[in-house]
Amino acid sequence: MARPGERAGKDSAGAARGLIQALSGHALAHVRRAWQTLMERGPSQFQFWLIALAIGIAAGFAALLFRKGIDLLQQTLYGTEDVHLLHSFAETLPWYLILLIPIGGGLIVGLILDRFTPDGRVRSVADVIEGAALREGRVERRAGIASAAASFITLSSGGSSGREGPVVHLAAVISTWVLNRIRADGVTGRDLLGCAVAAAVSASFNAPIAGALFALEVVLRHFAIHAFAPIVIASVAGTVINRLEFGGVSEFILPPDSMLRFYEELPAFLLLGLICGVVAGLVMLAIFAAEDFASDVQRRTRLPRWLRPTVAGAMLGTIAIAFPHIIGVGYETTSRALTGDMLLHEAIVFAAIKTAAVAITIGGRMGGGVFSPSLMVGALTGLAFGQIATGLFPEVSGSVTLYALAGMGGVAAAVLGAPISTTMIVFELTGDWATGLAVLVTVSISTAIGTRLVDRSFFLTQLERRGIHLAAGPQKYLLSMFRASSVMRSAGSERGAPEARCWEMIEAGTYLDAAATLETAMPVFDRSGEPFLPVVGLQGPGKPPELLGAVFLVDALKVYNGALAATAAEEHS
Repeated sequence: MARPGERAGKDSAGAARGLIQALSGHALAHVRRAWQTLMERGPSQFQFWLIALAIGIAAGFAALLFRKGIDLLQQTLYGTEDVHLLHSFAETLPWYLILLIPIGGGLIVGLILDRFTPDGRVRSVADVIEGAALREGRVERRAGIASAAASFITLSSGGSSGREGPVVHLAAVISTWVLNRIRADGVTGRDLLGCAVAAAVSASFNAPIAGALFALEVVLRHFAIHAFAPIVIASVAGTVINRLEFGGVSEFILPPDSMLRFYEELPAFLLLGLICGVVAGLVMLAIFAAEDFASDVQRRTRLPRWLRPTVAGAMLGTIAIAFPHIIGVGYETTSRALTGDMLLHEAIVFAAIKTAAVAITIGGRMGGGVFSPSLMVGALTGLAFGQIATGLFPEVSGSVTLYALAGMGGVAAAVLGAPISTTMIVFELTGDWATGLAVLVTVSISTAIGTRLVDRSFFLTQLERRGIHLAAGPQKYLLSMFRASSVMRSAGSERGAPEARCWEMIEAGTYLDAAATLETAMPVFDRSGEPFLPVVGLQGPGKPPELLGAVFLVDALKVYNGALAATAAEEHS
């Protein structure tokens, strides 16, 4: 028989266990209710920040693994121990190896894209911008993963492009998976997409400020207050992941004598900005021309689309035999330019060859981004200009490396159409904040010039070439989001259009296909002056159209105004 003290102890232990079980059950029930609420109503503010942090961590690790994987595969393929000195090491390799590696890489890229994408095209930053504007923050997942794999192979095997585009889209794929799980609405989807992008950029370049600004300026294209805090949280998370692996060092180290003789030297940077804007325009136009030419040749010769990257790889390998600096991201050549370790004619020739190589890589649909190449071309342009300027006016000139730094920012800002985030990323890549005036002057002029040669930026011009009009702003692209069939009043309904009048207009050729959008409808309204347009379903050649209903101008304007109001509310909240 138990003693009174033992019975009391057992009773106390039993009560404690019961209390623990009750508390655990209560906690689990609360978690289940919170998850159910999250799935049904979307995340609350605190939950939203936690999700933003989780996405930032996931995107940061994705960017880190992408970068480390490229380094490892490059070391394996080229046999070098230090990929930052790959260009110098490649000069010692047999010519046939330099030629065969990008050919093999191009073949693998072509097979991946042919199998896993509907059009054989690599997804990149432009598709992320499209997802933010038109798809509630979502991107294609299957094609996005295939594009990341293709760009990974391209950058590892001699492709001449950058890693920021693939990393940004890969981060967008991660956020899309989360958005679909929590059934996020458009505003939440865009904000979490911005978090993923910010973390990916900051983890790639150890640039937390630039990562956050890039997401706001380039992807979301607004600076709404409600999006700022979570995006910064995610960007910081990405930077912490980078620094845990690489430390707090800058990507490029400038010589200590970089200085600006302020007022006397400012006119030179104004002129450099003008030149950088023109160079950036030439880089972008060269890429688009190469893409058009390659597509035309592919169509005329009926070349299988999986062979297109292979041909591009062969061209890159041929160029790399004589100019190995075009291989990969190009950090070694960029570092040489920023330290002034290059002759004038080398800087000019290398910039021209790099531009051609980038055009071949992207035009050949091998994948990769344009940011790192634009940094390299900009640094080379600035160095060449600085050597000329300091040679002509040595008494009022500072260091040539300062011109290389300003040129790097000038060309990149004009290509991205992002002067704020590019200026910040140049500072964070170099750790040099004392030369901000020179960089700002150059970036402002180059952006004003370069963005006039295309539709605002490289990415927006890519979308414009696909018929997606984001460059003109929401007043233009919002019309493309609504199909005529979703706005129309059905045929025979009480408030519908008179059928007899609809058929008269159809016979006169004034009608809309059911798949048409309001972007197509509004010019027809303007030309016809009619209060409504019939909507028909085309059933095939030789068959009469089916009258489905009619779109009334007042309904179209109501939907359009509502979309504009929602966009304005989001951007100013």
